[in-house]
Amino acid sequence: MNSPLPEAHSPRPRAVNIQRISLGLVRVLLLAIVCAAAIGCGGVFKPEYEYEEELYLALDRSATLNVYASVASLVALRGATLDPDRRARIDPDGVRRFFGAPAVPVSVSLSRRDGRRFVNVSVQVDDVRQLARIAPFAWSSYRFDRRGDVLEFRQTVGPPAEAAADGDWTGSELVAFRVHLPSEVVFHNAPSGEVERGNILAWEQSLADRLAGRPVEIQVHLEPTSILVRTLLLFGATAVAALATLAAAIWWISRRGRQRPTAAPAPR
Repeated sequence: MNSPLPEAHSPRPRAVNIQRISLGLVRVLLLAIVCAAAIGCGGVFKPEYEYEEELYLALDRSATLNVYASVASLVALRGATLDPDRRARIDPDGVRRFFGAPAVPVSVSLSRRDGRRFVNVSVQVDDVRQLARIAPFAWSSYRFDRRGDVLEFRQTVGPPAEAAADGDWTGSELVAFRVHLPSEVVFHNAPSGEVERGNILAWEQSLADRLAGRPVEIQVHLEPTSILVRTLLLFGATAVAALATLAAAIWWISRRGRQRPTAAPAPR
């Protein structure tokens, strides 16, 4: 009598388990990528500001100042003659005239956030101290001078323009002043105590405090040599040291070859 054949086991459960493991690995990998991006970019989920000034400073005192602000904050803080109604049409030329000054390049673009109007403005000056002569930035005083062995940058943001401060705000809005620096930071008074990646410092303030005129004091001491120059000098010094080491090794090998005794000829 023939014994019954063993029942064949279906491979489906194992295939399902492998599929589940693969999906789990994909999820872990995606989470790791998101975390790495957040760390590498200095925080992907940075706060959303109602008004933000971002200053790019060069060692020759030239500067680019980018402003990202809601129309309502420009009206309340800087006295801009713009319609804060979220349904109103904003004229880019009007924004350009408000931020413009003789011989100062100004670029303007418009955007929306949460259904509200925002403006994006970029202003370039040959000397950062010229910004105080432009009406929207006249609430600040700027200094950038040498002090001993370092360069000292100072900015004091004073009270806002006297304008209606009705922007239908919730009270949680933030204002920020960010500075991108061209060389190594020796000292700063940023509240966070940290220099962000790319030599960026930030001073934050609630919109309520800014409307109340509470000053913002910005102070930074810098090395007088740019990061790029220091990097090139370090790279050059490393290359010279490597070449010198290689030359010394070649000289030592050739010297050893010249000093090696010649074997005596075998007697006949």
